[in-house]
Amino acid sequence: MTATYDLPDAGTGGTAAGTGSVVLDVDGLSVDIRTPQGVVRAVDGVSFGARRGETIALLGESGCGKSMTAQAIVGLLAPVADVSAGEVRLDGTDLVTASRKQRRALAGPEIAIVFQDALTALNPVYTVGYQLAEPFRIHRGMSRKQARTEAIALMKRVGIPEPESRVDNYPHQFSGGMRQRLLIAIAVALSPTVLLADEPTTALDVTVQAQIMQLLTDLRSERDMAVVLITHDLALVSEQADRVVVMYAGTVVEQGPVGEVFGRPRHPYTKGLLDSVPAGATRGSDLRSIGGSPPELQDIPAACVYQDRCPLVQDICRTERPAPRHVGTDHASACHFSEEVSR
Repeated sequence: MTATYDLPDAGTGGTAAGTGSVVLDVDGLSVDIRTPQGVVRAVDGVSFGARRGETIALLGESGCGKSMTAQAIVGLLAPVADVSAGEVRLDGTDLVTASRKQRRALAGPEIAIVFQDALTALNPVYTVGYQLAEPFRIHRGMSRKQARTEAIALMKRVGIPEPESRVDNYPHQFSGGMRQRLLIAIAVALSPTVLLADEPTTALDVTVQAQIMQLLTDLRSERDMAVVLITHDLALVSEQADRVVVMYAGTVVEQGPVGEVFGRPRHPYTKGLLDSVPAGATRGSDLRSIGGSPPELQDIPAACVYQDRCPLVQDICRTERPAPRHVGTDHASACHFSEEVSR
């Protein structure tokens, strides 16, 4: 019998999945990293699509390739990392083969990213007003006065109190939650088609987390953006996302509508993550967890990447990598025994 999970109703923060057109199409994306020990693969054949007006979440433990995938999409990979295969199409433009000039033109008006640590993402030597105004000066050719007016309007929209007097303040003069709001304001300044949010609430307290996520939800609806949310927070995915892409060891092991994936997981890793939620736990009872840890990049198995931690592992799992297959409407799982998972 399928287990039940004490999580908020899935997808309450988004639109019905599949109602918008696909604007970001990631197809077979692979990223290699050059190390002193040789080249290792950090992201392997990742594929998913993000539609207008929806939130799609990349979910998994730390080190499973979520942030590396996002960095590859926006072209911010470290010098030692390269996209080795695949395509990333943004409204038909392949970002992988795009020139540096083309990427710069798309950054802001078409695609933007919000990082988890606003204090390091914001430049400490420039006022927040200068940084908020910069997209308008660069992409829309506004004068400093016009751009400053837009910056103040943005600050007001994201909930910064007294923006007219605080526009000339520096990042360190704002609280963590306010800095995160400023970072979001910069990202959405030019109404991008796609917004990537890389664990945007990790360093914030619970109340501020809720406020930031509500702000992202409101902005997504206002501007009809596709939001790619990167997180390891199951409750956040359940509350905010329409669809979820579960990643493990750099690969996609399951993806589909949040309600379907969380209600009836079809991969042992997804089920293990959901079972680890301490819902209804009583004092003194054991907390369930997934034994072991994700493999090191140089030790990822050639066959099933989850074989060393999987309770359903059999001989075929050690010799053949399972291909993703449909297990429901817009729901796919990369497991040889996906039917047994939900029993």
